[in-house]
Amino acid sequence: MGAGPGDPALLTLRAVQALNQADLVLHDALSGRAVLRHVRPGAEIVAVGKRKGAAPVPQPRINARLVAGARAGLRVVRLKGGDPFIFGRGGEEAAACAEAGITWRVVPGVSAGLAAPAAAGIPLTQRGLASAVTFVTAHDETGALPGLDWGALARTGGSIAAFMAMSKLDELSVKLIEGGLALETPVAVIAAASMPEQVVLHSTLGGCTLAVRRAGLPGPALVVVGAVAALAGVLLPALAPALAQARA
Repeated sequence: MGAGPGDPALLTLRAVQALNQADLVLHDALSGRAVLRHVRPGAEIVAVGKRKGAAPVPQPRINARLVAGARAGLRVVRLKGGDPFIFGRGGEEAAACAEAGITWRVVPGVSAGLAAPAAAGIPLTQRGLASAVTFVTAHDETGALPGLDWGALARTGGSIAAFMAMSKLDELSVKLIEGGLALETPVAVIAAASMPEQVVLHSTLGGCTLAVRRAGLPGPALVVVGAVAALAGVLLPALAPALAQARA
């Protein structure tokens, strides 16, 4: 189940219902823990998340806990940040349940890939600027930058939304510049998206690594590369009052 990008107001109604019915909730290191208030009293809540610098719970152990809970007759919720099927290992865990003969269903969440740019006033698609969007992760299963055809990605000409890219921003930038993107290509780094402490850093492909280091942005963050990233400075001033009113 997806918990959304952090703002508890972006949790879906179906997700709230599932949390109200759960006997066991296994949750990631969520950006916004307020969503856990919807878990019914008496249910067991277990943190199994991963954060850089902290010892993660091994994926096989998470899979085993899911299966064991279901076999014990519990209604189990596996709560993940964003959407469980977008760089969330939801497919791996669903496969483990299916292999064990456990009935499962997915409750989609609002992905950070969509919510973070929107919260920063960045339309990922815009006529005349971007007619395509590519979601990528900057970490493969070994923690390295994935062996994608970065040159082809650079030549696509649309927007790039990069997950888990903060620690790989220098490598990511070099790959895209080598692929043909200009040093002046706009970049926006959105930290703590949708939360009151949200920060949006505006930079360029050639200068974003140094800018992020100087700013000391907190994680997690989403990186948007492409012409649309420059729109944040134009649209965000008008967007911010509306967000403040909505939160009030």
